[in-house]
Amino acid sequence: MISVNNEQQVQAGPLTQMGLFDHEQVVFCNDNATGLRAIIAVHNTTLGPALGGTRMWPYATEAEALTDVLRLSRGMTYKAAVAGLNLGGGKAVIIGDSRKDKSEALMRRFGKFVDNLGGKYITAEDVGIGTRDMEYVHMETKHVTGIPPALGGSGDPSPVTAFGVYMGMKASAAERWGNDSLSGKKIAVQGVGNVGSHLVEHLVKEGAKVFITDIYEDRVAMVKKKHPAVEVVAGDKLLGLDIDIYAPCALGATVNDESLSELKCAIICGAANNQLADEVKHGKIVMEKGILYAPDYVVNAGGLINVYSEVAGFGTDYAMKQAENVYVTTAGIFALAKKENIPTYMAANKIAEKRIAAVAHIRTRR
Repeated sequence: MISVNNEQQVQAGPLTQMGLFDHEQVVFCNDNATGLRAIIAVHNTTLGPALGGTRMWPYATEAEALTDVLRLSRGMTYKAAVAGLNLGGGKAVIIGDSRKDKSEALMRRFGKFVDNLGGKYITAEDVGIGTRDMEYVHMETKHVTGIPPALGGSGDPSPVTAFGVYMGMKASAAERWGNDSLSGKKIAVQGVGNVGSHLVEHLVKEGAKVFITDIYEDRVAMVKKKHPAVEVVAGDKLLGLDIDIYAPCALGATVNDESLSELKCAIICGAANNQLADEVKHGKIVMEKGILYAPDYVVNAGGLINVYSEVAGFGTDYAMKQAENVYVTTAGIFALAKKENIPTYMAANKIAEKRIAAVAHIRTRR
């Protein structure tokens, strides 16, 4: 099992960083005419082509963007493996403000870079990217999913992602309290974008007491208007709440030294990728503090399941049924972690790595 702490990764050069998690390929993309600056990371293609979304974010440095795309692409490999999909793991990041810097030309130029990989990497939407952006990418390559239904795609994968997280949360509740009901539970949702807002809807319908926060006030206002019962909390106040479940649904690394000193919850279960700032260090601390952590790439697999359904030619009903199985998968990971007395992230990794190794063995046999 490969375990690398955050400090090791940040201090290493690009090629060394690739080696830390055994990445196959990293492509740096630049186009002065459109302002495109992007990185595509292909982690592992043992199980199939690397599929993973494109994220657009105003990273402070190129090194920060590289660290993020490497961690995200590795997570996609494990996500596909645990979900039982015939896909490898990849991811892309575009450096920039999605609300100001996006354009048709930029997205189409990015599509050309994706196309140059010849199907080794299939892209989709992620933070800062929507179905309209995927339409532009689709104009330049067929290696894209999440395009609108009118173009033969499955559309926005967010509802399926949110449903999977909801199932994972119910499995977590069953493990912690012996009952999977979320009625009356105090749940803090950090980030109410496409996925977070759909998750809030599930939680409100079940009768949970929901607290929300987001860096964008318009998102908060929309969710509050739709669900008046939710309580809006300032971002710097969220971690200090006395809650049952913390649901990070924005960017990663929110489970860190600072947050763990403030968090008052029994469960961490959300849609964000790479929630543990340092997988090894913080995975162990979470376990020692008695907090049940639902591995992020397990519970947020619904989006990948949705776009896989599109690639494989299956329908939405198939995607929702598979997302419902996140409950069983999450419960199985908790059982293994308990049996071997290991952190839950490590149990999930072991399951993923076992499947990848088994398939690699089959493919190398004559």
